[in-house]
Amino acid sequence: MAFPIPPWLNQYRASANSFLSQYEPLILLIAPLFSLLIARILQSIFLVIHERGLKATIISFVMSAIKLVPGVKKYIDSEKQKIVDKLQGSSNRDGWRTELPKSGLGDNVLVQMRDQKQKDVTWQGKCSGTVYIGGNENEGHFSLINEACSMFAHTNPLHLSVFPSVVRFEAEVVAMTAAILGSKEKVSGGQICGNMTSGGTESILLAVKSSRDYMKAKKGITKPEMIIPVSAHSAYDKAAQYFKIKLWRVPVDKEFRADVKAIKRYINKNTIMIVGSAPGFPHGIIDPIEASELGDLASSYQICFHVDLCLGGFVLPFARKLGYPVPPFDFTVQGVTSISVDVHKYGLAPKGTSVVLYRNREIRKHQFVAVTEWTGGLYVSPTIAGSRAGGLIAGAWAAMISLGSEGYLENTKDVMEASKRIQKGIQDIPELFVIGRPDMSIIAFGSDVVDIFEVNDILASKGWHLNALQRPNSVHICVTLQHVPVVQIFLKDLRDSVQTVKENPGPVNGGFAPIYGAAGKMPDRVMVQDLLVEFMDSSC
Repeated sequence: MAFPIPPWLNQYRASANSFLSQYEPLILLIAPLFSLLIARILQSIFLVIHERGLKATIISFVMSAIKLVPGVKKYIDSEKQKIVDKLQGSSNRDGWRTELPKSGLGDNVLVQMRDQKQKDVTWQGKCSGTVYIGGNENEGHFSLINEACSMFAHTNPLHLSVFPSVVRFEAEVVAMTAAILGSKEKVSGGQICGNMTSGGTESILLAVKSSRDYMKAKKGITKPEMIIPVSAHSAYDKAAQYFKIKLWRVPVDKEFRADVKAIKRYINKNTIMIVGSAPGFPHGIIDPIEASELGDLASSYQICFHVDLCLGGFVLPFARKLGYPVPPFDFTVQGVTSISVDVHKYGLAPKGTSVVLYRNREIRKHQFVAVTEWTGGLYVSPTIAGSRAGGLIAGAWAAMISLGSEGYLENTKDVMEASKRIQKGIQDIPELFVIGRPDMSIIAFGSDVVDIFEVNDILASKGWHLNALQRPNSVHICVTLQHVPVVQIFLKDLRDSVQTVKENPGPVNGGFAPIYGAAGKMPDRVMVQDLLVEFMDSSC
């Protein structure tokens, strides 16, 4: 049965056919395709502007155009290479081996290794962070860790039935770390679980990967987005690149703390997780002021909330017990779904030991990789690495068991008191100011009077190795047990360095102030990124 066509539709069809009859059929075929292409180009442009901002997009376009001018790209590449060579400094690979020796050295290889070790810089008490254990590396806690690692150097937790000892050590390290971070409290839910990893970056990568896959299973999100404070660690950029997640970096407030309202504005249907750092990089503050605010935000939108405790996980819980005003930050906070914490920092374990924790096993299951179709058999692995160093796990277990709660309390007391003395000493230097409100053991400082990077270069000439920061230009020191006996020496060298720069401003011969200063002011961030890649490519 045919349905009659309404008169108005017939009139519209006739009018349309009459209008289009004046154009050639080929034009009518090409026009929609051309319009679709233009729409796609405009969509791409708007997307880039939305992600990078109008200013950054224009600068990138202009710089790309400038590089097309004959000779300009060659000149820029030449200048970049000069900076790369400068950054490499004294790194000379002449004489480095490129193949196996014909005859092995046997035990004499240890002699060569000791000779090479002597060429390392004197780091005792002179480095920001880096080495967290106090004392001499040939005695005390150092010696204990070395022996523990050596005892289990050839073990691998991948082989569960062969090395049950390190399997137990890992389970106990995870459980003890979880207990420090609220797993024994009723509000945590009693299902906290996790694994050991090779470091903070791997812990963060796994937490992000697990959150992505968990939110895909729970909410069907296939175009995941993640929101972090601008001060959060660059490991989140790495995770975003590895796992194809759109990353939003949200500005912090005037005290360099997470801005909850700003984070909320970025949440949409594709958001899988938000991140809070405690303390956050790079300025040494607890970020957010109240983790509970971000926890409530995550809960209300039913998304994941990761707390980055890679640096503060073995300080903040004990600082709170000592009476320092530490706001809630762990699994006692509603909405926290995962936490990363390094044992190889203030946990005083060997390098290459960290823990990633989850609110429950339902989330952690998305961390694992199970393979059923491999000809080598059924395979399942909990972390990024398959084989893992059992010696490092044993070293972490030995560190925690040997120190106990009382040991960590005592160490935290020493580190916090040293940090407060350094903070006050910096505040007493008129030319300097402390950035934000340091709640833990990292103090960032800058200056409106002298070039802070030149000050850092003078300090470097005195043997200090601090961290140069940007936005704002500043330097920070991460206080460890190594610094406890040298607080006054550091403050004296800092005062002298400020005075030197004030009386004789200008780049220090061999210093990095011009490079850091130029990089911070360079509007084309792609060029800075290329510079970093070139440096890394020539350094490893």
